[in-house]
Amino acid sequence: MPFELPPNFTLSKEVGRALSMGAPVVALESTVITHGLPPPQNLALARDMEQELRDQGTTPATIAVVDGGVRIGLSAPELERLANASFDHQSTTGGAIRKISRRDFATAIVRKECGGTTVAGTLFAAHKAGIKVFATGGIGGVHDLDTFDVSHDLPALANSPLIVVCAGAKAILDLPATLEHMETLGIPVIGFQTDFFPEFYSVGENLPVSVRLETPGQVVEFARAHWEIGMQSAVLVCQPPPPAACLPRSRVSKYITQAKEEARQQSIQGQTLTPFLLQRLSELSNGATLQTNLALLLNNGKLAAQIARLWSTGNRRRIV
Repeated sequence: MPFELPPNFTLSKEVGRALSMGAPVVALESTVITHGLPPPQNLALARDMEQELRDQGTTPATIAVVDGGVRIGLSAPELERLANASFDHQSTTGGAIRKISRRDFATAIVRKECGGTTVAGTLFAAHKAGIKVFATGGIGGVHDLDTFDVSHDLPALANSPLIVVCAGAKAILDLPATLEHMETLGIPVIGFQTDFFPEFYSVGENLPVSVRLETPGQVVEFARAHWEIGMQSAVLVCQPPPPAACLPRSRVSKYITQAKEEARQQSIQGQTLTPFLLQRLSELSNGATLQTNLALLLNNGKLAAQIARLWSTGNRRRIV
């Protein structure tokens, strides 16, 4: 084990073995299971993501909190338990299925709760375990500026030295403000084979990234250079959804406008806002946004696995 884990943190045997051997490992978040997708798609997606990574020669490390313990790598029963309990956000023992960012770990630990880790929460746990690559769907960011709602994902990215593969920020956000905030925090935004920041469900066409790279090898080279000079931020690698799954920006914008107005009318805010908006987008689009979400998650997992293999190989060569 490359790092001494904090109390209440546990590695699965599979993840522990891979890390001890210097084999490639990719971290996966779990709020997509507990709060992002409805049953049964949440469990199917969780299993498919892990299988995609294994098919790519990489060990998956899905991170969550189970009965107050921070698990880095879930067993099949733990994965199923979280997915099934997420239907009403209640655990099988009656406690709330918590959405866990960095501020929420201690609460979940002392109350022996279960919960899904956000991007920020997953970054924290993965970094503690020495994992260097993380695949997710879309990061959090800046909501409409008049709400003062800024996701903790952004400051977490600013001080977590991992390669994070995503499809940009969630489309429900203020994307220009989110990019400006990341610039302020010094987070490099890589466009993987694109010059523009993806818009989650759509191909980005308006917002430039800080650098374009073409191959997983170039991403690894960039990350090494970034950290070797003393930088501590994540390297955000953004790729659009697969072409067949992309939705027209104008169509998605119409759904977002309606969903946000409904949230305003119902006074929905804070940690419940994003799950509400994503659910309404799926309903308004007759499931199209959900299908795009599933496709981009698997696509990001595949790219993350390729990057993790090259990172692992490079480390072993350096040791030799």
